[in-house]
Amino acid sequence: MAFEFINDNLLVQKNASRYRQRVCIQQVNTDSPPQNTKIVMNGKTYINFSSNDYLGLNNHPKINQAMQEGIDKFGICSSSSNLVTGFNYAHKALEDKICEWLNKPRCLLFSSGFATNEAIFKTLGQTINQSKTHFFLDKLSHASMIDGAYASKASVKRFAHNNMAQLAQLLSLNDSPNKLIASEGIFSMDGDQAKLTRLEALTKQHNAWLYLDDAHSIGLIGNQGQGSSSVLKGDSECHIIMATLGKAIATSGAFLACNEVLHDYLINFARHYIYSTAISPAIAWATIQSIELIQQEKWRRDKIVELSQLFINELNGNIKIVPSDSSIHAIIIGNEQRSLEVSEKLKKQGLWLTAIRPPTVAVGTSRLRVTICANHNVNEIKLLAQCLNKALI
Repeated sequence: MAFEFINDNLLVQKNASRYRQRVCIQQVNTDSPPQNTKIVMNGKTYINFSSNDYLGLNNHPKINQAMQEGIDKFGICSSSSNLVTGFNYAHKALEDKICEWLNKPRCLLFSSGFATNEAIFKTLGQTINQSKTHFFLDKLSHASMIDGAYASKASVKRFAHNNMAQLAQLLSLNDSPNKLIASEGIFSMDGDQAKLTRLEALTKQHNAWLYLDDAHSIGLIGNQGQGSSSVLKGDSECHIIMATLGKAIATSGAFLACNEVLHDYLINFARHYIYSTAISPAIAWATIQSIELIQQEKWRRDKIVELSQLFINELNGNIKIVPSDSSIHAIIIGNEQRSLEVSEKLKKQGLWLTAIRPPTVAVGTSRLRVTICANHNVNEIKLLAQCLNKALI
């Protein structure tokens, strides 16, 4: 039988408690925005603690209104790639807004964070005139960063998570003029923050560029939610910031902010940009409104800090949780089957909390990934902690 390995591999996944299936959300509870923390599946309502809508902006009336304005002005679809006729005023206005927000010279919009990460590594990871590129990635970098790096022609080294001594050693042994250090700003599965000031210092010391995936940092770090840009203090010419629009920003797509030369290089050589239809102009228009809300409403970031501290205080001290500076709180279970069992127990209590298993995380570190968002309330956090205490102790 052709492709018999498909059934074999699926059976292995099932036997290892790593089999994945989609679940269809029937609706999001929108009765009382911005407290729309509920989702409905198979007719049952759950409090959602697995969302990446960190700031609670999804379905915000002002963003929805801007989306409708964008549809009326530009239509839903860009109808072409950026380099044909797909790039229009809405895209340019959003790029300009992001550049101003992050204090970066130029910006490019992409269809997704995965596409952006693959684009940057594949495009920079070329051997030009015998001069090879060298990538240095944090061990816990996102799969799209790893895939893009290894699919390129560059040399790839991965340093232990946040281990600046090992990174410094790897850099000291490399005299290439083309070095790129890459990390996430906030790590998606642990919720801890990169050592940004140390990364920046090593970038300068070794004449390298720094690439930060800010998918889980944008909107959450900085007085105006600028993400890692608010922490980096040095020469912005060697810093590249990528962030998705579909998490805290609550729309869709991604952007890459960089210097003028890299901007022009990517337009000419990044296949993910050249050959993809431009993102919806209506979404671009709505994203401008979302960024303005993020800049103005610091209370959303403050509330996440407040609720996160409440969650830690209410949680039994014997429960193993990764220290976090973000919305993400990883409760390590270890065993895949046990993680699934605890997740199911919580669902029976009306709490949606997904079990995260290998290969997304390392073997033996299966976990419940709690995301606390600005639209959660005190009672919901206390209920979550109470149910976790009962399920895990």
